[in-house]
Amino acid sequence: MFSNILIYFVVIPLLMLGALFLCRNIKQIRAVAVVGSIGLIALSVYLLVQYLALRAAGATAPMLFCDSWTWFEPLNIHLAVGVDGISIAMILLSSIIVFAGSFASWTIAQPKEFFLWLILLSTGVFGFFISIDLFTMFMFYEVALIPMYLLIGVWGSGNKNYSAMKLTLMLMGGSAFLMLGLIGIYYHSAPEGSQLTWNLLEIVNNNAIPHGWQQFLFPMTFVGFGVLGAMFPFHTWSPDGHASAPTAVSMLHAGVLMKLGGYGCFRVAIYTMPQAAHELSWIFLILTGISVVYGAFCACVKTDLKYINAYSSVSHCGLVLFAILMLNTTAMTGAIMQMLSHGLMTALFFALIGMIYGRTHTREITKMGGLMQIMPYLSVCYVIAGMASLGLPGLSGFVAEMSIFVGSFQAGMADFLGGNGSLRLVFTLVACCSIVITAVYILRVVGKLLFGPVQDDHHRSLTDATWWERLSTVTLILCVAAIGCFPNFFSDLIKFTFSPDIFAVLGMN
Repeated sequence: MFSNILIYFVVIPLLMLGALFLCRNIKQIRAVAVVGSIGLIALSVYLLVQYLALRAAGATAPMLFCDSWTWFEPLNIHLAVGVDGISIAMILLSSIIVFAGSFASWTIAQPKEFFLWLILLSTGVFGFFISIDLFTMFMFYEVALIPMYLLIGVWGSGNKNYSAMKLTLMLMGGSAFLMLGLIGIYYHSAPEGSQLTWNLLEIVNNNAIPHGWQQFLFPMTFVGFGVLGAMFPFHTWSPDGHASAPTAVSMLHAGVLMKLGGYGCFRVAIYTMPQAAHELSWIFLILTGISVVYGAFCACVKTDLKYINAYSSVSHCGLVLFAILMLNTTAMTGAIMQMLSHGLMTALFFALIGMIYGRTHTREITKMGGLMQIMPYLSVCYVIAGMASLGLPGLSGFVAEMSIFVGSFQAGMADFLGGNGSLRLVFTLVACCSIVITAVYILRVVGKLLFGPVQDDHHRSLTDATWWERLSTVTLILCVAAIGCFPNFFSDLIKFTFSPDIFAVLGMN
């Protein structure tokens, strides 16, 4: 048995894969998916409790539960694991969405093959979040990306082959930039004469990457992860991929997979190359600021529910990267909370869209109407998801966006008053406009979809949510409400990450 709890986040999905191979009928397949996802949630909660207990007892190390096993000694590659508050928050998010996605895929065609690829994807996600060895982290990153092609190409809808290929080519292009950046970090990871390392903590402690190389490697690493975070102008794969993906894949794709981009930008690019982050952040601040507003405007003019939510994701994920680049505690805490909030509410959106599409066989809002009187449960859930997206107080979106905008305004005013220009302040004000734009497209969709006259008489005979659909949506809604009602718990969990040592590394305030 393994002594480190973290390795079980990879072991459990691998055991699920083995069990799925042995399944002979749909009931067994569903049982493996549900039992395995419940096990992941239980393990995530146990990890959270143990982590908080260690912090309360005085543990001050940047990462806890650290362990390492030699993998390839000539290049000093290790299976090195460790977590902090941000990692645990992402692990919790992933386990919840895998659980909800299992029920959202209750009636999927070819369930055995579908769940095999879906669990392989989740194996990569969990492995990525627990890794502190850059080589191992990149390996799990690729494991998470590769199944997307088949999941969309086989089980998707619409122009699925085009969408799957576009997604794969663009993400693999980003991976090429990322791989070159990580190799560059490795070859400058230690002082001359010392052993090179892939270990993230050792690289940060060594602080050996020359300034000139930071200027070269930071853009490559940030762009590599930024492609997955749907940063403008590399975002175009995301709407097409979302539109063609099956429900559970859209949930995991938008809810978790895109978070690998924001997490990687902070954990690798900014954490290991803080000087370049300070000097070059303005370039990516412009790109992410465009993502925030451009994504929201695109959502306003779309009529396909999945495209609306996909462009909304571009906007919200752009806001995550935007906040990370502010390099202060308040904004970066808000960025992590936004990753949690967006992961949950966009998974809820895609689950509801899949359920509505499964009944109406259309995603065009112009062809639907009056659904509140036909399927009230699904309609109320859609309203709740919409209110979370536009930042209604009491739900997760409000606390996340308020933290981001307050922190961004602090950074912008500090630059302005210190004579360092007004770029941050200007783009903070521009990003704030996205709140209004978001309200426009959310209320527009709610009005057309749920209220008004019924557009198709056939819709009057449709049924409301089944028990497995209710379980999936209730799980996500309770989590969205928990973040909104108890923000201090999640904020404190995240702030443990920003220790005095990290303040010194990043020069944050």
